[in-house]
Amino acid sequence: MSNPNFIDYVKINCRSGKGGAGSAHLFRDKWNSKGGPDGGDGGDGGSVILVGNAQLWTLLHMKYRKHIICENGANGGKERLTGKKGADQIIEVPLGTVAKDAETGEVLFEITEDGQREVLLPGGRGGQGNWHFKSASNQTPRYAQPGEPGRDEWKILELKVLADVGLVGFPNAGKSTLLASITAAKPAIANYPFTTLTPNLGIVPYRDYKSFVVADIPGIIEGASEGKGLGHRFLRHIERNAVLLFLIPADSNDIKKEYEILLEELRKFNPEMLYKDRLLAISKADMLDAELMEEMRTTLPKDVDALFISSVSGFNLDKLKDKLWVILNR
Repeated sequence: MSNPNFIDYVKINCRSGKGGAGSAHLFRDKWNSKGGPDGGDGGDGGSVILVGNAQLWTLLHMKYRKHIICENGANGGKERLTGKKGADQIIEVPLGTVAKDAETGEVLFEITEDGQREVLLPGGRGGQGNWHFKSASNQTPRYAQPGEPGRDEWKILELKVLADVGLVGFPNAGKSTLLASITAAKPAIANYPFTTLTPNLGIVPYRDYKSFVVADIPGIIEGASEGKGLGHRFLRHIERNAVLLFLIPADSNDIKKEYEILLEELRKFNPEMLYKDRLLAISKADMLDAELMEEMRTTLPKDVDALFISSVSGFNLDKLKDKLWVILNR
């Protein structure tokens, strides 16, 4: 079953605040009936700001918050009093969130660190008061700047899972079983394709209290880079991983061909993913004897290190962790 609490895509309407108008006030008191300009500046309008929060792992809190409206800035006052700035709207998002313009698809920025602040939509600037425009030839300007208008735009927030290792394979290749074997994660496991519909994360304990994070990504099918199957919904999660662990079952008809198909789908989606470190794990190796493993090894791809493992019996799982740790710390 898909986890209804995992939301990795939202489209929101953001409306930043209008800047307050500058004041055109002229100084007056009981001793001075013709004082100079003393109009203050208008306050800036509120902005929509994203802040990274390492305690969040989903955009669920944004699912029903479609409209983000900021406060307008206040107008300037006399005695060069600056108007109050409009309140910002602060949105906390999980690490790995990418902000995009909904109309152009342009990537605006990415949130990758806890506490990182980025302005998603700036508020309008407040107008300058009339005292800014005083000059030798115009000592009592009776005009001031209006505030800049706020902006009303649609934005897209996409979450790319942050993990050290991403599990890549066809549906029902044993990725969830492996994750459950080497971490404390409890993903849904069943003998049919697309059991995993959302990414699952697990922390792998390693020697001397070290650890690294593994992500179980929903299974790839041929044509996924064109949007077939779960398409782009899962491929973007692999972009963040430092190491790609390809998982192909030992009972596959052609391990080398399956590996090449997986690699080609990654290349079509984003060619830069081919530059990531890779490791090939042949799962369900408890069905094989040593002689058959050696015979199969001659048919495996030559451009990637391969290892036979079994998530059920635990065969070579410690060796798999060792290899991943070495790659991660190159």
